Amino acid sequence: MTDLASLLDTLRNTPAMLSKQAIQQPAAVIGSIRKSLSREQLYALPGDDTAAIACGEHFQLLAIEGMLPGFVHNAPWFAGWSAVMANVSDITAMGGRATAVVNAYWHHDQVAAEQILAGIRAACEAYGLLLVGGHTSLAAGNPAALAVAITGIAHKLLSSLHVAPGQVIAMAVDLEGDWHADSTYWKAFEGVPAARLRSKLEVMPRLAEGGLLHAAKDISNAGVLGSLLMLLETTGCGATIDLNALPCPNDADLARWLQVFPSYGFLMTLDEGDWANVQAAFAFEGLRCERIGQVDASGALKVQSAEQCLPFWDLREQAFTGFSYPDYDLSPLGHSPKTQ
Repeated sequence: MTDLASLLDTLRNTPAMLSKQAIQQPAAVIGSIRKSLSREQLYALPGDDTAAIACGEHFQLLAIEGMLPGFVHNAPWFAGWSAVMANVSDITAMGGRATAVVNAYWHHDQVAAEQILAGIRAACEAYGLLLVGGHTSLAAGNPAALAVAITGIAHKLLSSLHVAPGQVIAMAVDLEGDWHADSTYWKAFEGVPAARLRSKLEVMPRLAEGGLLHAAKDISNAGVLGSLLMLLETTGCGATIDLNALPCPNDADLARWLQVFPSYGFLMTLDEGDWANVQAAFAFEGLRCERIGQVDASGALKVQSAEQCLPFWDLREQAFTGFSYPDYDLSPLGHSPKTQ
């Protein structure tokens, strides 16, 4: 196995991890308005995979994905598909079901622009979404650029505001796929019938509505450890995870798998007593779900491999995205800021 200290140092400094830290700039601006907000209002602020706006007995979910220009230029159809798929994962991580998307794209090549839209339409058909409009700019000199926004509904919200010490951390992933070229992208959707894709996505909202999960985050381009940091940062919690417990493909390179951006992959927190039912729900759909660690109050993410256990990131000393709410009572019944 790769030396653990060297592995963690490499993972701290990947381009994706560094790009997530750039979120600290908007976090500082948005953070200035949060001081007098209720728990319900906090759900609408950044920190989770989507905004969640309270609407009577449910939450309206809203998210957006911007795609890397090089990706849009080199693989227009796949960029269109991926923009929708990433948004669907964000909605799912909130315990929600996606409903509709809008898009905005710029291009200088009409054929490539048509491929972008074809990829978006194909993903919408596969996931059962409405494509309801957007913005198109096609002119000489335009860059290749794409953003897609999505709406959804959650009846029982999963939120990083619910993460607390003592909760089990689980990772669920669809291993029936393969790497995309030499990238860190794991594709588990090609050739899969739409009904199967939708059935797999249903696991998360069903578990949420059954009260079996507290929080979740889709595994994004920051990989397993970066995504877990974002899940913990909101409430300032820490955790220890066991690399040997990660669900992964046979003979997978650990350094690559820890950077994985899967088409279906989630990190979740839950109560000890619900673990068996949660694992069984994913297994029923052919998905691997394993218990990989436990939340604690340390504020530090530690990584264990065999007899070694080393720190990866201490949120008390260094922010990651900057979206944290340390001044709030975030217990299950807490709805207002702490008073001194």
